[in-house]
Amino acid sequence: MLNGEKKIARPLRWAMVGGGRTGQVGYKHRIGALRDNTAFQLVAGAFDIDAERGKDFGVNLGVNENRCYPDYQTLFAEEAKREDGIEVVSIATPNGTHYEITKAALEAGLHVICEKPLFFTVAEGEEIKALAEKLGKIVGVTYGFSGNQLLLQMRAMIEQGKIGDIRVVDLQYTHGFSATEQGDRTNAAQKWRVDPKVAGPSFVLGDLSTHTYYMSELIMPQMKIKKLLCDRQSFVGSRYPLEDNAFVMMQYENGAVGRLWTSSINAGCMDGHRIRIVGSKASLEWWDSKPNELRYEVQGEPIQTLIRAMPYLDETCNADERLGALHQEGLTESWANIYLKFAIAIDAKNRGDEETLKNLVYPDINAGIEGIRWIENCVRSADNGSVWVEYESKKPQLV
Repeated sequence: MLNGEKKIARPLRWAMVGGGRTGQVGYKHRIGALRDNTAFQLVAGAFDIDAERGKDFGVNLGVNENRCYPDYQTLFAEEAKREDGIEVVSIATPNGTHYEITKAALEAGLHVICEKPLFFTVAEGEEIKALAEKLGKIVGVTYGFSGNQLLLQMRAMIEQGKIGDIRVVDLQYTHGFSATEQGDRTNAAQKWRVDPKVAGPSFVLGDLSTHTYYMSELIMPQMKIKKLLCDRQSFVGSRYPLEDNAFVMMQYENGAVGRLWTSSINAGCMDGHRIRIVGSKASLEWWDSKPNELRYEVQGEPIQTLIRAMPYLDETCNADERLGALHQEGLTESWANIYLKFAIAIDAKNRGDEETLKNLVYPDINAGIEGIRWIENCVRSADNGSVWVEYESKKPQLV
């Protein structure tokens, strides 16, 4: 159980690039990083492309106005001159800026926590991974849902053989908030997400499905995709060539099959984030709308609902719980859990503690690269007529 006690010797001096007043995601980062007041301390930032608005916002967060900078270049340069300069930076900016800011941050001697999808290409990911390893720095990716504890319970139960051999993987992350073109015109955060120059080669495949794909990797680390087929659509035509709806069929190396539906035009849907793993003996199902419950369905037996924080759960699951079973947890605790693990990883890297890093389950640079690889394979399949492609560690081939 987590109770707010420090897990590292002192809070890390932390800054943000982006995540300002008009953004949608910055508050989630700050909730996650500052939840226990023992892992990170927000001391600087370049919060907004509008420098004055960013400064005003930073001051209202309690940051000294002299450490509210007009851009990331100035942030990195000026903080490097200080004995108490920043040690880690979070990047909460549009996708097309992630690579250049991450590279600059690493070269400035900083650890990095970045929004997803990490970059546009796997090649960029591998380059940054090599640079981070050379400089001894951590790059984490904010797959914010992945800190929900019951995902680790699913992982443990699968490892223990509780559901038998995995046969079917059923994934979904959908909502209806882009069902019309209105947001493309009026919402700044929406506008860039449907612009391929800024968003990259995908919309919902990158913005939504990378979350769910990483969570499936976390739950089933031994399961590897052999082939996939992606069919994507632009129901709001002005978004073409980016998709607002996609279906992905998967074949795994062990013979299992899977499907993923991702969509921003599922009209009326408020929370369509669901993971179901079907085994030869039983199934597990988790919904983000009910993050404190895990359905365990054994063939021929009554359905069981496992409740977060109960003593019958695996110790790896309960290690991350905060409030006890009587009280509900949700997305804010999930973000806090992954940010705490980012802090533990950074502290371990600084101390040369490779054993801790080896055993720590969190969305690292490899998770970010695999998210990019997922997108590349899906786009390759869809753009070649929705055909099956071999899912390889390098450039996928048509089959």
